[in-house]
Amino acid sequence: MPLRTLSQAKAWLDEQGKSVQEFAREHGLCPATTYQVLSGHKKGIRGKAHTAAVCLGIKAGSRDDGGTGGH
Repeated sequence: MPLRTLSQAKAWLDEQGKSVQEFAREHGLCPATTYQVLSGHKKGIRGKAHTAAVCLGIKAGSRDDGGTGGH
């Protein structure tokens, strides 16, 4: 699956009819961290931000790659 840009990830959520908060809760993510990843404030390099980026399709990897940091 090709990776999404930030704007593509936002559009994808809209297409799914999901808010960022709803998406975050469904994936066990912190809504604030998910917003920060989508806005580009967090790069998704490690921790919970990494997990959010992977779930959003912005970054390749597995949900477990990110360690325990984040939020």
